[in-house]
Amino acid sequence: MKLADLLAEDVGDGDITTDLLIGDEGGKAVITAGGDCVLAGLQEAMDLFRHLGLEAWTEVKDGQNLVKGQEVLVISGPLRLILRGERVALNFLMRMSGIATLTRTLVDQCQRVNSSVRIAATRKTTPGFRLYEKKAVRLGGGDPHRSRLDDGILIKDNHLAVVGSITQAVERAKSLSFSKKVEVEVETLGGAEEAANAGADIIMLDNMSVPEAERAYRAIKAIDKRIVVEVSGGITPQNVASYARYADVISMGYITHSATAIQFSLHIVKVSR
Repeated sequence: MKLADLLAEDVGDGDITTDLLIGDEGGKAVITAGGDCVLAGLQEAMDLFRHLGLEAWTEVKDGQNLVKGQEVLVISGPLRLILRGERVALNFLMRMSGIATLTRTLVDQCQRVNSSVRIAATRKTTPGFRLYEKKAVRLGGGDPHRSRLDDGILIKDNHLAVVGSITQAVERAKSLSFSKKVEVEVETLGGAEEAANAGADIIMLDNMSVPEAERAYRAIKAIDKRIVVEVSGGITPQNVASYARYADVISMGYITHSATAIQFSLHIVKVSR
């Protein structure tokens, strides 16, 4: 969704409280971080206030580590407009910073085990907000993975139920597309070996235990070490590091559907009458 649409969703037919209580007063407001975090959503917040005709400036940047109480953004102009944009701007900061912070934590945790492993998002995102959630993952040091179905070929169990076999599905995908890598989701060691022998470029190990993932990873690399091994399904902050040694990529719906928002607050600090 566009910024104007998100603002319209929140404002409706007008901010009746502000319109009743505040006239033409101008002033200044400051947004501060309510906790330590990786900042994300700053550009969106600035763009939103500027869309309303306000001035907005900052001395920090998206992707930067913040400490609790740190000043994030200063806004000046008509106070009625500042309050109109307050909640949407804060929602951007809270939601995106929560995702970026969690992503950075998981990246650091896993790269202590395997310095080359990548943490990726999935398409388990908030409807209408995927663009921003995927951006937050990038700001946290993660990989956005597929944003849309046309971004890549990913053969899943429901595709296989129709086509019949992993080998047939991979061969068909490769015959119809030369510009896209072919990824296959598998649930067993046998499926992983079949996908590797069929020529899959990427193999996703879905809902495997750590010992199962290790066996599949080693089997795939023995067939073709160039194949990218992705681990997914049931991955949480509590078990993610256990998989890091046996994956090139770990994809987690958790980082977009379960990240805890970071608190941000806006306070008016100057009123000009």
